[in-house]
Amino acid sequence: MSTSISPLLRIQDLQEAFKHGAEQIVLLDCSYDLAQAERGQQLYQQGHLAGALYVDLHHDLAAARTAKSGRHPLPSKEQFIQRLRQLGVNQDSWVIAYDNANGMYAARLWWMLGWVGHSKRSVLDGHMQAWQHAGLEVNAEPVSMPLAGDIQLRPSLHKTVDYQTVLDDVGVGQWQLIDARNAERFRGQNETMDPKAGHIPGAKNRFFMQNLDEQGCFKTAEQLHAEWSALLAGRPVEQIVNQCGSGVTACHNLLALEVAGLSGSLLYPGSWSEWSQHDEAPVAV
Repeated sequence: MSTSISPLLRIQDLQEAFKHGAEQIVLLDCSYDLAQAERGQQLYQQGHLAGALYVDLHHDLAAARTAKSGRHPLPSKEQFIQRLRQLGVNQDSWVIAYDNANGMYAARLWWMLGWVGHSKRSVLDGHMQAWQHAGLEVNAEPVSMPLAGDIQLRPSLHKTVDYQTVLDDVGVGQWQLIDARNAERFRGQNETMDPKAGHIPGAKNRFFMQNLDEQGCFKTAEQLHAEWSALLAGRPVEQIVNQCGSGVTACHNLLALEVAGLSGSLLYPGSWSEWSQHDEAPVAV
């Protein structure tokens, strides 16, 4: 198998990869529903790609929420590494993620793998929808847990900023925030998930669904590069901080930036759901 791993994997490429390197592939289903937390597990049980194991946003890709945290705080790196070992991930495993929601949960897993230093990771472009649209089979049979993997924590490929860093930068402008929520929530309209409506002052809006074409696949690298370059307006990508409601869909934007050849931006994991918990945090609408 090639050591050059693309962040996005087409269905045809996944089928080809299974023919030549199946023993190195760990396929993970990240399906979830923010409105019904148990729905993701149910969808997985109803049908998944053959051999895929299930990864739950709430239990595997987030820690328990605290009084002042966002809705999906990151677990410790050690906790996440331990879960990856349980899923059979080795040092040389190629982890391929997909979901039922245009990549918003698979991208979180993709980002977290880089966060713990694992570079061999991809997201299946088009996800379950494209797989089924192509007439390919899904499997409802239970998948046995593999032998424990040997993945180790390595230097992180991604950086984060915390609440205090973002708060201190309001009115300063060292960082440019990019908010991945939809335009209505960004403007402070129809807020149903968090205690305050609006956005962090100075943030720009890039709804994560804008990364996709009409078929639900990521736009070409060239198109993403053009769109993101226009949004960043000459700002170095290393000064870009991605956020959203709870640090999940922001990872979709981070994946799109990677595809566009604009890697190096940061994540504010707490995002709006953490920001809106703090009385002293200013709000723009």
